[in-house]
Amino acid sequence: MTLAVCATPIGNLEDVTLRVLTELREADLVLAEDTRHTRALLERHGIRATLLSFHEHNEAARIDEVLPRLAAGERIALVSDAGLPGLSDPGTRLVRAARDAGLDVTVLPGPSAAVTALVTSGLGDARFGRSSRRGTESSSPTSRRGGCRRRCARWHSTTATARWRCAAS
Repeated sequence: MTLAVCATPIGNLEDVTLRVLTELREADLVLAEDTRHTRALLERHGIRATLLSFHEHNEAARIDEVLPRLAAGERIALVSDAGLPGLSDPGTRLVRAARDAGLDVTVLPGPSAAVTALVTSGLGDARFGRSSRRGTESSSPTSRRGGCRRRCARWHSTTATARWRCAAS
């Protein structure tokens, strides 16, 4: 069937899409980074689901367990504690393995279209950086600090972007 990568709220449990709630309700299995955290989200929205832990320490073994279930037609949802699985959370390897096996993968968008596109591509293992208030990560949007030799995306605050825009004028 389909692996559904579901964006979950970052903070407020009400900040979840109706599509994600439907997917979680209809899934045969929900893979969760932390089942306790996911249980709170499900209970808040009156959803009863079968949960299975899926985190960095068991990801490889779980992939071997989950792929045959997907191939057999089960509907499986993947969630992280907050945000979209596959970026700084487990999931990238599962998405890649499912795609390599010819299985359907769908990503239910979160708060960022760019992040959704990156996870959908299966290339979510890119390095991510963001400017800190102290400027320790980078001092400009084009900084190569950290030797980013792979796909690289950086998020910057609107304040920092405005500051760079003014400096360039």
